[in-house]
Amino acid sequence: MKHFQLILLFSILFILQTKAQDLKKYDKGSYINGKDTISYRILFPEHFDAKQQYPVVFFLHGSGERGHDNAKQLDHGGKLFLKDDLRQKYPAIIIFPQCSEDSFWSNVKFSTDSAGKRNFDFQKGGKPTKAMKALLGMIDNFLEKPYVNHKQVYVGGLSMGGMGTFELLKRKPKTFAAAFSICGGDNIANVDKYKNVPLWIFHGGKDDVVPPVLSTTIANQLKIIGKEVKFTLYPDDNHNSWDSAFAEPTLIPWLFSHQK
Repeated sequence: MKHFQLILLFSILFILQTKAQDLKKYDKGSYINGKDTISYRILFPEHFDAKQQYPVVFFLHGSGERGHDNAKQLDHGGKLFLKDDLRQKYPAIIIFPQCSEDSFWSNVKFSTDSAGKRNFDFQKGGKPTKAMKALLGMIDNFLEKPYVNHKQVYVGGLSMGGMGTFELLKRKPKTFAAAFSICGGDNIANVDKYKNVPLWIFHGGKDDVVPPVLSTTIANQLKIIGKEVKFTLYPDDNHNSWDSAFAEPTLIPWLFSHQK
């Protein structure tokens, strides 16, 4: 029995070490422009050639991955873009920026009602948060690179990053060819600003952190005005619906199928 336990322990350690080594394929970078500072991890295609142009995907993490370690933002989604078949079929540049602990991607105000339920008050317009302002500068800076295919620039995110995806689309609606938001939300009044960007929205039906209605209202509004939107509700998922979304075999093909 002890022999079996040791084998199991070493197997787990080997898997964890292998995963950590894989994530090291994401290079570290940072954008600094005056007071605007943001760190990021970047994955270049295999056999990267700076003379060619590649699609770019910006991925926005959730609130639990905020910080200054330039590592935690890879916890959810980092391994998705490391799959060999996807890297071979869709060579692209993948960027994971990291939001600082004292900021938030989206321009939203929080409150708690008498029952302890958290409410989200998404703003219409207004100045970007500190993190979003730095992110906007970083994106503009990166898109100046000669190896970027401007017809294939994408954004996606989960939870706070799903909210940040809508926020980014609102502020740069002409930049992105398509986007996906997982367990996020936005003010329905902002939909008109990014109505022409193809969207795939995901949410868990039992999400007790970010209410599913925050996604359904956006999806329904886009459908009402006749714009391209896919909406997937996982009835039994709680907040971690990103696990189900990442397992969707058509997510990445759908994303890269869109060009401006």
